[in-house]
Amino acid sequence: MQSQMDYHTMRAVFERFRSAEPEPQGELSHVNAYTLLVAVALSAQATDAGVNRATRDLFEVADTPRKMLELGEEGLIGHIRTIGLYRNKARNIMKLSRILVEEYGGDVPSSRAALQSLPGVGRKTANVVLNMWWGLPAQAVDTHIFRVGNRSGICPGKDVAAVERAIEDHVPAEFQRHAHHWLILHGRYTCRARKPACGACLINDLCKFEDKTT
Repeated sequence: MQSQMDYHTMRAVFERFRSAEPEPQGELSHVNAYTLLVAVALSAQATDAGVNRATRDLFEVADTPRKMLELGEEGLIGHIRTIGLYRNKARNIMKLSRILVEEYGGDVPSSRAALQSLPGVGRKTANVVLNMWWGLPAQAVDTHIFRVGNRSGICPGKDVAAVERAIEDHVPAEFQRHAHHWLILHGRYTCRARKPACGACLINDLCKFEDKTT
């Protein structure tokens, strides 16, 4: 694990990210807070592209908790069976949809605690929803962020909780809202797990990774 990057280098890193992509966007398709919640719940151990293919038709018929309950679990499975763990995910989506209808009037709650109380919704899923829908500086740490954070020294930590804290503690405030998207996209397309594209990396000279490729 690398040592923590210093403040001035951190600013330079995120200034470059911002210059390259001022308003980074998540890649999961959604039309409202509920469909975003469902899409993120489905994305565990699945690709965003695979989730988007499955939800393209699903969200045309079930874009609210009530419509999802009307569709039913088997109807939902018919749309998402190409996604890993689809039966367990379908069960959780039906449960959380019922809770949203019965306890929240069909709305998606905007607190982390309330979101995490829903079946199948962990801290990472809650943080994605808080960040992408409500614009809060919540940091959803996935495998890409964990890898980039530890390789580069941007946000090193022994587990996802430590990496999340490192982002919150060390990334300057004006970059917090988009930090997790910049890091995810960087890990997905440049700082890849097996063949990092260090030669094309916009922060190559600032990164602490010792085994850079040419």
